[in-house]
Amino acid sequence: MGAEQAWVLAAIPAGVFLVLALFGRALPRGGDYLGVAAIASSFLLFFVVLADFLDTPGKLGPVVNDIQWSKIGDTFDLRMGIYVDPITIVMFAVVVTVALMVNIFSIGYMKGEPRYHWFFAVLQLFAASMLMLVMADNLLLLYISWELVGVCSFLLIGFYWEKRSATEAAKKAFITTRIGDVGLLIGIILLWREGGTFNIQELIHLAEEGHFSQPYLFTALAFIFLGCMGKSAQVPFHVWLPDAMEGPTPVSALIHAATMVVAGVYLTARLLPMFEVADGMLLTVTIVGLITALLTGFIALAQTDIKKVLAYSTVGQLGFMFIALGAGEPAVAMFHLMTHAFFKALLFLGAGSVIIGTHHNQEMDRLGGLWKKMPITGTTFLIGSLALAGLPPLAGFWSKDEIFVVLEHKWGAWAVILLGISAVTTAFYTTRLFIRTFMGKPADPHVYEHTRETPPVMTGPLVFLAFLAITSGFVVFHEVGKALGFPGGITEFIFLPHHGPHEYELKWGFAAASLAMAVVGIFSAAWMYWGNDLRRATALANWQPRVYDMLRRKFYFDELYQGMIDRGVLGFSYIVSWFDRYVVNDTGVDGSAQITGFTGGVLKYLQTGRVPNYAMAVALGVIGLALAGLVVRG
Repeated sequence: MGAEQAWVLAAIPAGVFLVLALFGRALPRGGDYLGVAAIASSFLLFFVVLADFLDTPGKLGPVVNDIQWSKIGDTFDLRMGIYVDPITIVMFAVVVTVALMVNIFSIGYMKGEPRYHWFFAVLQLFAASMLMLVMADNLLLLYISWELVGVCSFLLIGFYWEKRSATEAAKKAFITTRIGDVGLLIGIILLWREGGTFNIQELIHLAEEGHFSQPYLFTALAFIFLGCMGKSAQVPFHVWLPDAMEGPTPVSALIHAATMVVAGVYLTARLLPMFEVADGMLLTVTIVGLITALLTGFIALAQTDIKKVLAYSTVGQLGFMFIALGAGEPAVAMFHLMTHAFFKALLFLGAGSVIIGTHHNQEMDRLGGLWKKMPITGTTFLIGSLALAGLPPLAGFWSKDEIFVVLEHKWGAWAVILLGISAVTTAFYTTRLFIRTFMGKPADPHVYEHTRETPPVMTGPLVFLAFLAITSGFVVFHEVGKALGFPGGITEFIFLPHHGPHEYELKWGFAAASLAMAVVGIFSAAWMYWGNDLRRATALANWQPRVYDMLRRKFYFDELYQGMIDRGVLGFSYIVSWFDRYVVNDTGVDGSAQITGFTGGVLKYLQTGRVPNYAMAVALGVIGLALAGLVVRG
């Protein structure tokens, strides 16, 4: 087996999904061991694919394997296949690693839950869909996988369908992302209409050769980017992601770290050569990323649900990735995607460990002082928090630092300053989250008293992900990359053809500034919340209650959208309903029936049953026809 058979990575969990969906209820332990074995197989086979890929000439060339799917004369030829290149390899590593940890963790987290087998079944389909998405060589197969990812998220977010909040969150996620997906479909159709192919590499070549006019290409890519924004929860589509926390916490880790929300980043990175050709698209991507990183960073400051704080941090970090793409640097974006996947999966699974250890408490107002009770969870959560805050030498520092470097090079100081504000708020709310959960005095002595450390099946994945959160950032260095068998660091592995590879070089000025941002955020939060003392925070909130309320209510986005639905959508629906009732029904349907009845009522008086009357009518008819004939003939 080699890179040409990489489709097997997706086929294995897809096959196990069918087994668990059909027979899981009858299997011992719901067949959870089959799910873990499937993802573990894909995890091991990934290294086989990686070894074969690195043995290809030049160690950078893409591997293509496709078949003819449909052919209509000489006008339509559709081929389906896989395309494996460095971006695909990084996505493989992220998806199989995080999915494996989530599957193992779920054995402990979901123990005793109803529909246990169904949960593991959908996890397999989720992983398979994402793996197929990142290796699809054409936009049609990518779109099918894209929608399967959306369906899986809907099923898992609404897993506890007995709770109204869970069903509402699932519908909200599904509908919000569908809006973006309509844009993606329109963009795909526009590119196919003008380019005559769905193949991604052929479309990129056509764009670089000037086959598309600038307005046409910008319009098509803008629609595609709309889909990326929806999937990756960028403003104004970000509202679905925090509510998605209604699903089981392992699902949150999988969605936020390795599957659904990074799909938009991946697609933008995949099509980045086309984005560079379209005037204005890179700036659009950068602005969207900056706005998202800033807004969600401020919103997270006022949240008290530990999962929602992490959710908003995910949205903000996705903004960082889009900013790197807006600077034309796919290697930097994919580098941050990888490091973020590991420390964010660690944080979400750590939150899940807290929830189980405290008997389903996730509000900071009921936590505090848990480090003593949960030493493994607390220590690994601290590592993930410092990586998210951007403290060296943890993984988050190296990838964030590179984003600042490329952003300044592409767009200048104004963009760096705005992103710097977001970096400070990230360090602040991350420190606040850790202190209020694990340090200081317990907010609720009853919860603290009954808290316990979770079993090894849950803490094991935390330790492994903590190791990756510490070490994965070092792959940016040339020597580390060479030691692992790569051509060099990650910037020498992923690059645009016309840019070429470049060796990472630490910019000490940017590194010092990045470190300063993290330190300012960490120490500000420590001063504000040390010992889980809320007096300073309460005084600040009371000083500016309107600002605090605005942050707590998430800049009123939910209220704005609900108002648009109530006054816009429902108002329009009332007009449609009125038109249907009085124009279509009463006039179009009932009106024609009433006219027929009225006409019959009038004509019935012509039927007397008397022969002389009928004879007179025939005579008058003949006379009338004769007169009409005379008139016509002149």
